[in-house]
Amino acid sequence: MVSAKQDQTAEHLVQYLRQLAPQVRCRLLAELERLHLLGEDIPHSEPLIAALRAEFRNTGQNHYRVGNPSRYFFEPIEPVLVDRAPERANRGQIARGSLAPIWSLVTEQLLRSMAADYIADAKDVISADRQGEARQMARAFQKKVLISLNGLLGSADGAASIRDGLMAYTSSHATFDDLKKMLRYLDMQRELEDFGGALAPKIARLEGASLSKVLGLLSALKAKSIDAVPFALTIVARRLEAPWELLSVATAPADDRAAARIAASPFAIAVSMVIDQIEEKHLLLLFALRNNRPVRAREIVGEIYRIEEALRTQIELKGSDWARQLDDLMSAVQAAVDAEISTIPGDHRHLTHILESPRLRPDHSFGHKVGHMFEKGWDVVAGLLAGNTDQTPR
Repeated sequence: MVSAKQDQTAEHLVQYLRQLAPQVRCRLLAELERLHLLGEDIPHSEPLIAALRAEFRNTGQNHYRVGNPSRYFFEPIEPVLVDRAPERANRGQIARGSLAPIWSLVTEQLLRSMAADYIADAKDVISADRQGEARQMARAFQKKVLISLNGLLGSADGAASIRDGLMAYTSSHATFDDLKKMLRYLDMQRELEDFGGALAPKIARLEGASLSKVLGLLSALKAKSIDAVPFALTIVARRLEAPWELLSVATAPADDRAAARIAASPFAIAVSMVIDQIEEKHLLLLFALRNNRPVRAREIVGEIYRIEEALRTQIELKGSDWARQLDDLMSAVQAAVDAEISTIPGDHRHLTHILESPRLRPDHSFGHKVGHMFEKGWDVVAGLLAGNTDQTPR
């Protein structure tokens, strides 16, 4: 009965959306996706997001589909785009959700006439499948946008006008930071393209010769522009089969496990970027648990523990800011796991939740796991001892 009421409420909301202007629906979709990526649990949001995505997919109104001029405009920054909320994007990342408000600001407020000409001309060459020409047009328009935005950002009043202009399309103040990151990336586009081109398409292990090569490329790029380093680290992480191995570019130059020594190394920001990976996976874990996907949740928890183990093994974290960040994140992860385990009925002596498997956290002994579970009540411990199997009640 509750489910039927929820479906009816969602349907009423979808019908209401149809009465709004397309531009308003597009902005609403961007906001819902941003809040969703922040981990906000908004009632009835999932059917709304699905309906809005389907609408823009079917009508071709989405800004970033193949064949849209804005796709060619933003194509150069694709290596650092992430499906995270702008508030969660670090110095080397740009949130994909920031692109819609940035594009609206440019095309509707700053360079309306130039943008209209670019869009009309680009559509013609794109429809004729002249992709090279479309990219040339996009680069020409990018230069105009860079000149305009850099000029405005050069003064306090100009920066305030850009910030206020973005707020017409999003409630996220972090989108302004993403816009500035986009400008920095485009200013260094050639250097970053050369950096990416010199990397192997896939790096199985970041050690030995592969690590030496990456460090050499990073050092050369840093000598040209220190602002390019965070973007370069994001590019490296995407090439790694185990992205948390990015940690090595911070620890190897320091040749020491002490957090203070590593913090003084040239690529110390990589440590924070690896910690960010835990934060991202924590949000994915919450999503998996909310949507009753215990197997996926188990995979995510295992990935989180592997990243934690690497951080604690390679760095002597005690007393550092990194230690506090990591401890806070792991407490949040443990709270999510404990809350999920507690959903098992009280009489589950012969069942263990999929998230209770001792293999999830190999650096913890089985005895340690039992000891931790004892704090949660004898029923859980009895179930763990009785079978120690991966039977799942869900």
